Amino acid sequence: MATHETREARTEAVRALEAEFGELINRFRRIILENANRVSPGMLPGAYKVFTTIVRREQVTLSALAETLMADKGQISRTVRELEQLGLVQRTPDPTDGRSSLLAPTPEGLERLAAARAPQESTLVDALEDWSLDDIHNLTRLLHALTAGESPSS
Repeated sequence: MATHETREARTEAVRALEAEFGELINRFRRIILENANRVSPGMLPGAYKVFTTIVRREQVTLSALAETLMADKGQISRTVRELEQLGLVQRTPDPTDGRSSLLAPTPEGLERLAAARAPQESTLVDALEDWSLDDIHNLTRLLHALTAGESPSS
């Protein structure tokens, strides 16, 4: 009977965790939507994700970008063209492969992204203001273990 209670308690705890992750995901979606609209009014969150991935990678081929985002190359290509038209991204020839281009953010794109992110930059720092450094490090360790599929005691 104790095993059944333990299993039930564990299931309940995991469901509560799942609910909190759902709330966190919804909050991040709102932030991404707001940031996308600040970069370019009407920009869809998917285009924002493509753009921020290019920014994070600094230079990336279309194929590598599609692979990173686990998305259809045709859709990524259309989105990149839109980002180019907005002046956020530029293509340059890939020096290692003449058939390919490297995608990189433009200086204007970087400025617009920085301005879009500015209102929320301190959100997480502010939210964790009353947390101890040990608690922040522990949460980081636990989240890493969860995403890596490892035991947190490893």
